[in-house]
Amino acid sequence: MTVRIYVRASTKDQDAKRALADLISFSKSYDDSYVEYIENYSGTKLDRPVLNKLLDDAKQDDILLVESVDRLSRLSQDDFAVLKQRIKDKGLRLVVADLPTTHEINGGMTGDILAVVNNMLIDLLATMAKLDNDKRRERIKQGLANSGYKPSGKKANKEKHKRIRELAGQNSMTKDEIAKACSVGVATVYRVLKER
Repeated sequence: MTVRIYVRASTKDQDAKRALADLISFSKSYDDSYVEYIENYSGTKLDRPVLNKLLDDAKQDDILLVESVDRLSRLSQDDFAVLKQRIKDKGLRLVVADLPTTHEINGGMTGDILAVVNNMLIDLLATMAKLDNDKRRERIKQGLANSGYKPSGKKANKEKHKRIRELAGQNSMTKDEIAKACSVGVATVYRVLKER
């Protein structure tokens, strides 16, 4: 059995390793063998490279250890159902550090009841994490609207546009070659030349 520790933060600016030392200490109560999986990727995405690697590496009866449910998922209910099924299919046991009912395995009827309770709690916490994320996005959008901020989009690089027109005017390069020479996409070349 291996404890597979998964830590995640949404952006590269955030410290995904923040809880790692505590989770490593916590994992020792299960096994001295652990593997770290550190990811800076949105929890709203089902297809995450490091999480996918963890699931590929996992063996039957390994433990998937996370700090809290929201570090594993901010997915929609449908996507979270897919993730839970993938975890179940690999034979992983999900242990959530801040959810004590997931820490112990009990046999018999007590274990069965606790498994049902844990599944309900994990589903509830995953739904709350998704709702929290949705509310935060809405508050940001409202705050920007109330401040009078109007996104202006990316400004055109006039120097690059000028260079595109100059190279196109020479009639010696293809649009792909112009795009490479100006470090832009070929769609930009077409758009700039169309604007003439």
